[in-house]
Amino acid sequence: MITQLIINKLLTFLEEDIYPEDITSKIVSGIKCKAVIVSKDEGVLAGQKFIIPFLEYLGVKVINYLQDGTQIKKKDILLEMEGEAETILGVERLTLNLLGKLSGIATVTKLMTDLARKVNPNVKIAGTRKTTPGLRIFEKYAIEVGGGDPHRFNLSDAVLIKDNHIALLGSIKEAVIKAKKLNSFTKKIEVEVSTYKHAIEAYEAGADAILLDNMKPEEIEPIVRDLKGKIIIEASGGITPDNVIEYAKTGVDIISSGYITHSSRSLDFSLDIFKS
Repeated sequence: MITQLIINKLLTFLEEDIYPEDITSKIVSGIKCKAVIVSKDEGVLAGQKFIIPFLEYLGVKVINYLQDGTQIKKKDILLEMEGEAETILGVERLTLNLLGKLSGIATVTKLMTDLARKVNPNVKIAGTRKTTPGLRIFEKYAIEVGGGDPHRFNLSDAVLIKDNHIALLGSIKEAVIKAKKLNSFTKKIEVEVSTYKHAIEAYEAGADAILLDNMKPEEIEPIVRDLKGKIIIEASGGITPDNVIEYAKTGVDIISSGYITHSSRSLDFSLDIFKS
């Protein structure tokens, strides 16, 4: 069932390219071919989980492929296939776009994870909800392939009390009390804070986690010193490969970064085709 849901979503993406018809590829209608997807880049491969069943659904035979999570280099063949030339060429751009984007996300996630764990072996690099509309399930998967944590998939996964919620309710304590009253015990409650004082308030109010928003490493250190092991501590806000080590050094448990999904570079792949 899950596979069919993914296929249905990919069909809507394909519709952007081929509806009402592919007026170029119809000139090769009836011709059988073989094709390969080749890497012109280096990084971590992601997206085969979705692309392979989609190609097979369209009647394309996948002969061989590299697994998601594979460290790839230039000229590596990522996937070999055969089938109708019109179908393969029609789905070419969607395939390359998705594989390239997801592999770029997986690559940056692995880079940030490797950098952070040099100084903080247990830290987790997590994504955010700053994903491309319509692509969240794909982008969150790519984060996992890169060794990261997807964080919340949507607003029903966990309670995250932010500054706007607190402004409306008047205090962190009131917000936490109300969140506990209105939600199941199975849902974690996290509070976004930006000062030491508010971090302590969130802990004392019974929150499960605190998100240290846009705080400098030197501001985070005393919070980690006093609350480490008592509450989950997450740092977020403007964290990139350039400064992730400094944040990891503070000893936080989680580092979440929107950069992973909104600023990572897509890897460059190409499709080469051969007549059967």
